[in-house]
Amino acid sequence: MTDIHQQLLSRLEPVLDATQIITDEARRLAYGTDASFYRMVPQIVLRLDNLSQVQQVIALCAELHVPYTYRAAGTSLSGQAVSDSVLITLSDQWRGHRIEANGLKITLQPGVIGADANRYLAPFGRKIGPDPASINTCKIGGIAANNASGMCCGTAQNSFRTVNGMTLLLTDGTVLDTRDEASTAAFHQSHSHLLAEIEALRDDVQANPALKEKIQHKYRLKNTTGYALNALTDFQDPIDIIEHLMIGSEGTLGFIADITYNTVEEHPHKASALLVFDSIEEASEATAVLARTPVSAVEMMDGRAMRSVADKPGMPEFIARLDLEAAALLVESRAGSEEALLSQCETIMHSMAAFTIIESVPFTSEPTTVNTLWAIRKGMFPAVGAVRETGTTVIIEDVAFPVADLAKGVRDLQALFEQFRYDEAIIFGHALEGNLHFVFTQGFDTQTEIDRYGAFMDAVAELVAVKYQGSLKAEHGTGRNMAPYVELEWGKDAYQLMQRIKRVFDPQGLLNPGVIINDNPKAHITHLKPMPAADPRVDRCIECGFCEPVCPSRTLSLSPRQRIVLYRELQHRRRQGQTAEAKALEEVFNYQGIDTCAATGLCAERCPVGINTGDLIKQLRTEKYQRFTPIARWTANHFATTTRLVKTGLGSAHSAKSLLGEARLTRISDRLHRLSQGRTPQWLPELPMMNRHQLSQASSTQSHGERKIVYMPSCASRTMGQQSDNPDTRSLTEVTLSLIEKAGFDVIIPETVNDLCCGMPYDSKGMQAPARQKISQLEDSLWEASQHGRYPVLIDTSPCAKRSLEHFTKLMHIVEPVGLVLHYLMPHLTLKRKQETIMLHITCSSRRMGLEHEMIELANACASRVVVPEHIQCCGWAGDKGFTTPELNAASLSPLKAQIPDECTRGFSNSRTCEIGLSHHSGIPYESILYLVDEVAH
Repeated sequence: MTDIHQQLLSRLEPVLDATQIITDEARRLAYGTDASFYRMVPQIVLRLDNLSQVQQVIALCAELHVPYTYRAAGTSLSGQAVSDSVLITLSDQWRGHRIEANGLKITLQPGVIGADANRYLAPFGRKIGPDPASINTCKIGGIAANNASGMCCGTAQNSFRTVNGMTLLLTDGTVLDTRDEASTAAFHQSHSHLLAEIEALRDDVQANPALKEKIQHKYRLKNTTGYALNALTDFQDPIDIIEHLMIGSEGTLGFIADITYNTVEEHPHKASALLVFDSIEEASEATAVLARTPVSAVEMMDGRAMRSVADKPGMPEFIARLDLEAAALLVESRAGSEEALLSQCETIMHSMAAFTIIESVPFTSEPTTVNTLWAIRKGMFPAVGAVRETGTTVIIEDVAFPVADLAKGVRDLQALFEQFRYDEAIIFGHALEGNLHFVFTQGFDTQTEIDRYGAFMDAVAELVAVKYQGSLKAEHGTGRNMAPYVELEWGKDAYQLMQRIKRVFDPQGLLNPGVIINDNPKAHITHLKPMPAADPRVDRCIECGFCEPVCPSRTLSLSPRQRIVLYRELQHRRRQGQTAEAKALEEVFNYQGIDTCAATGLCAERCPVGINTGDLIKQLRTEKYQRFTPIARWTANHFATTTRLVKTGLGSAHSAKSLLGEARLTRISDRLHRLSQGRTPQWLPELPMMNRHQLSQASSTQSHGERKIVYMPSCASRTMGQQSDNPDTRSLTEVTLSLIEKAGFDVIIPETVNDLCCGMPYDSKGMQAPARQKISQLEDSLWEASQHGRYPVLIDTSPCAKRSLEHFTKLMHIVEPVGLVLHYLMPHLTLKRKQETIMLHITCSSRRMGLEHEMIELANACASRVVVPEHIQCCGWAGDKGFTTPELNAASLSPLKAQIPDECTRGFSNSRTCEIGLSHHSGIPYESILYLVDEVAH
């Protein structure tokens, strides 16, 4: 760490909590990584909770003249969120929102994920205007700071056009609320000089007709290159100008502490069609015609782009037959009613009568087909990423041509791909705005490759900005990647105007230096990110961060993206023979990367290329815990004995509680857990009683003929009963048998049930041999019990059901509790809904099995109000980590307690172990949803 950063650190330590300051090398590297292909390792990473803390930090940075950079989600592609100085990141305390005027406006803090904003607005039939492809991950701070748009947003609904006001923090520590008269009046008094400079900028533009015309021309296109100079032509009031200059400023002018959007209508009825033409020229001409019809989106895809997804599941067969000259348009129309939508679709297709459509999928609203069509478009970026060579990165650029020049622009881009040997490059984009994305792979491990990329970007800049007078950045922001070309695109006068804007707002030049304004003509090929091979399971990772919102350990240790970053570095050091450096990083990674990973696989659901980081972690655990293999093998071979020992342990724990008292036992347990460095399980007051219900094959019933269900209780259900303070003292096995009997089904209990297990306890620790042994044994037993798949099989805990579905090779219908009730029991039951508010936890295994909506449906059939808490995708219990690594469970469930309504006294889920942690961190008991169903069923 440099001397000046050490001074800053000493000043920060008294004003921030130690957990908010990250200075160790490994985590600085991990937290400093974003989605771009640049690497700059910050000296200090800060995780700030509120505006006051940001003010304190930037005041110290100004005093010591230390540069700093703001970051929200880090999904930016152009290098605008990396720093080699101070990186200020947002904690989860920046998620506030406020809906006004019946949904016509929404105020959002910068840490709100874009998709969450739309979820808040959904009951009002509204949404925010920007719709970037990363909306499930990117945050409002980045959406506004980059003026992000998307497939339907265009230029009319981006942040610049829909902003209604904001609270911003200037570099001198001043807070300005542009919606508040008192705040703006005070600002006029305190910052009259700054306002005068803004007015001078405005007047200089007005006095320069050529410059004014240049600005107006540039914003007829989609354009995020440089600062939003249209703020100086579209507005007169300097406060309005400041507000709109902040949009798209990429964190180089100030900090947006919150923003109010004018929302847009979310039409309830939508239809999509895929139209294929024999050439780019035909598709471009069709786009010009479609622009005059009621379309909401027109996505163009060239022949190579279509070919890149031809082998994906569910794709229309004709895609594989298309030649590279073909081009497709994915068209969407939206309306307020089905009748209006049908009329619009007819109008659109009538406008295409003069064109030859060689293949098509006609307009449809059928969800599966619509999702398939959009999967074509959304699958193109990952399709390139999935086939790239190890060590290369995927680069996606976005440019905009005047729509009249779209076809010629595409042809010229394709010629550049051939000239610079980017044979895998594909083109797709938002045709209505002439906005095209092109994706290609690039290595930066040799100077020859760097030079090739540099020459290619020079040629692209000349083509787009000079030949066609287009935009080098239509929606991804300037960043470091296009900073050297801003003057080329805009010209000297406009660039000098941008330099003046930067000086007005950031006179010390401390705020995100090198982004947008950069004097280094080689900035775009400086600080390039290495992508060394690490493991085939994760080598395809492009470090986009799409995985992060669903990771239960992201606030405790690392996210999947960050785990991969550190593992790549660890493997690189090992290959380079950097023994000491590798050893130091390995010690950090053991806890940060391996021990605190839940390995649930939720990351794979969000990853564009399907990477399950948990698979890597399980393999590393195999290596780490191999000395315990003999113990694991013994427990697998003597599983009935093992479960009896667990039951004995539960009984002993509750005996100790009676003897010592809850408080004393908790203190002793916590101390032993710390002294043993996590090897001793932590006792929790919510630890279940042992299950005294004896379940064996003798529990099978034979009174309902062919209506039979095989019941396989998980080892957790067989050993654990209810927590001691729960009014219903029955075990889950008793409740399940009661409910099945009410529905009039016989129960078949497998032979040697107490010796059966799906292998999850072994698999989660990377012990693959005993895991395979147990899942194979379970499959054989259930195959016999179900009479070779004749009867459905209930596995009463969702993680065990999911593992069985994934690993069984014989055809059986496996269900967990929700599937059992909805698909088998419900037709034979009458449910009397309780007037009660309940909490519902949807386990990560249920999410991965696609059961989220079914769980909510069942809960709503049983209770008058169902609350599914926000920001909890996984509880972090992760097998037994709630006992051994309780901080993971605590971090994952930290948002839970505050979301429980006062009138709510209990919660439900479908995993016995998860329910322990949920009860502990919520303050209310959680139990299987089967208890609720049994309670209301008749």
